Amino acid sequence: MSGRTHPRLRAFELLTLLAVPLGGALLAALLLPWVVGPGLAARGSANLLTPLPVQLTDATPAGNTVVLAADGSVITYLYRDNRVPVASNRIAAVMKQALVDIEDSRFYEHHGVDVQGTLRALVRNVTAGGVREGGSTITQQLVKQTLLQTAPTAAARQAATAETIGRKLREARLALALEDAYSKDEILTRYLNIVYFGEGAYGVQAAAQRYFGVNAADLTLPQAAMLAGLVQSPAEDSPLSDPTKARTRRNEVLQRMHDLGHITSQQLAEVSAQPVVVHPTDPPPNGCVEARIAGFFCEYALRQLTGALHVPEDALETGGLTIRTTLRPDLQSAGDHAVVADVPLGAPLAGMFTAVRPGTGEVLAMSANRRFGDDPNDPTQSSVNLNVEASKGAGSTYKAFVAAAALEQGIPPSNTITTTDPYVSHVYKNGTAPYVVQNAEHLPPTLTMTEALIRSSNTYFVALEDQLGSVKGPVRAAQRMGLFSLDPVADQVIAQRRGSFALGPEATSPLALASAYSTLAASGTQCDPITITAVLDRTGHPLVRADGSRVVPRKSCTPGAVPPAVATTLSQILVGDTALPIGTGTRAAIPGHQIAGKTGTSQGRDSVAFVGFTPRYAASVMVMNPRQNQDVGSFGGGRGAQIWHDAMLPILSKEPAVPFPPAGIPVTMPAPPAAPPAA
Repeated sequence: MSGRTHPRLRAFELLTLLAVPLGGALLAALLLPWVVGPGLAARGSANLLTPLPVQLTDATPAGNTVVLAADGSVITYLYRDNRVPVASNRIAAVMKQALVDIEDSRFYEHHGVDVQGTLRALVRNVTAGGVREGGSTITQQLVKQTLLQTAPTAAARQAATAETIGRKLREARLALALEDAYSKDEILTRYLNIVYFGEGAYGVQAAAQRYFGVNAADLTLPQAAMLAGLVQSPAEDSPLSDPTKARTRRNEVLQRMHDLGHITSQQLAEVSAQPVVVHPTDPPPNGCVEARIAGFFCEYALRQLTGALHVPEDALETGGLTIRTTLRPDLQSAGDHAVVADVPLGAPLAGMFTAVRPGTGEVLAMSANRRFGDDPNDPTQSSVNLNVEASKGAGSTYKAFVAAAALEQGIPPSNTITTTDPYVSHVYKNGTAPYVVQNAEHLPPTLTMTEALIRSSNTYFVALEDQLGSVKGPVRAAQRMGLFSLDPVADQVIAQRRGSFALGPEATSPLALASAYSTLAASGTQCDPITITAVLDRTGHPLVRADGSRVVPRKSCTPGAVPPAVATTLSQILVGDTALPIGTGTRAAIPGHQIAGKTGTSQGRDSVAFVGFTPRYAASVMVMNPRQNQDVGSFGGGRGAQIWHDAMLPILSKEPAVPFPPAGIPVTMPAPPAAPPAA
């Protein structure tokens, strides 16, 4: 082999001598044709300072998406990388100095590419025939990390980290352009907001919280030195896993700061002698499983975001969005306590409390004796949202739909029917056999519609269905009122002429049940359930989709879904369910407030329900075993009404009473029983 130096290496040596006086930009221009070869020189030179990619033009990387309750409190965060960007003035000066000293001490002197460091690295790399040394500046590292963390595909991520001279050269070109566009402080701040510090913490604010429980603005010298040392090898030098290595690396940073004249000998000696002291905090919650409150509400809200509102999941994880929701934390907390007090967490029986706001569709609370999660070995967790999904029937709560259809057809609340008990339907069949129904307890044979609804007479309402001649009217009334869980089977119920509809055997969603009764509370205005009030981008403006449309949640309400006269009349009748001694829902009564309600119990008591509402709130309670048939051990007026009362008492007791509008159709309420004579 000849001992002569390769011509390209001689050229490189010449460039080495010229590079320092020529400066960074000319260095990159000269090195470009040398590295890529003469065939690409023209193209490469023409693109030397082309405009920055859009990823590099944002002022800061996006932080975590935050999901907020109606009062502004945090429900949870959504993120792929835990990051909380902060402004320059919210980062301690000692943190900036420590990072510059250990990572790029000539940061304030070069223009994005450190000529001396780059040439030294290139000499070694070319001699070795591959990349063996970095030589990257903070600006180049910012380019690399930005392209890596915003890469949309695996191929793009691989390209951002490929150990090739071509990639290094591209980084150098973009670094030069970046320094043309931004100040040194902006570049350093962006780098501190994007770099990985280990333990899942991206950016200095997340790192300061993770390791020390402080803000980036409050970092001390030993803390800043330790964080600056983590950038090179965050896993190996983590103080949480290896305090000895972390101390060694921290002291290297301190020594470098001393060598550069940025700390005194006394500071070096004092801090170097100290052990590594950390006060680690948990990362912020990520997703609905880790939600601070209302995991099932969170799950339903995200379902609406990616479904009806068409927000991509990727935008939720990486967009730094602000999502404002309808959740009432006080009502959610009250519901949680009420449910668990009656049905213990993780018991075979599931209890659900679900509340909405009449006239808006806003979902206010979703409580259950489960935590949202997917661990099959933990009975306290469930990945099925029982507040939304339909699993069991809601019993006699469906009688209100039959009553609504009858009132719509001109049958008055005073409509009187005398039935036998058991009662054999004149219209409906049980297959080919007669359809026979009986009451759960002894009731008078002759009742008005008002009395039958308050007393929850099975025989009366099947006889009322006979009078209507078809279940089509009640089924369609339920759908118009918002009982969306009925939609998949509605036509089948009508076609099969199921007289049992009045007794509510169809699988019912607790949310759908609350929503349907909220239509009565809103004088006939039906509103679809909504959880999202605003979706804002990282700048605080409404999020814009890829097609240019803005994500602006809108209420979907239908005034007159049932005639207002029918809705107000049913509301006034159902007040008797909680207020009169003959009512089945008296346990839900709250002194000083008008509560309209309806109880429901499925056959065999394998499911019980209660729906209560005021002009401001509508909430359903259901208790059942979602996996198998199990006697709940009570009726809808027992556990169901009690849970409703316990959830709503702390809310309504702080608010003035709001009366229902007068009945639109004349109603004669049953008289309370006479007081016993005095002794």
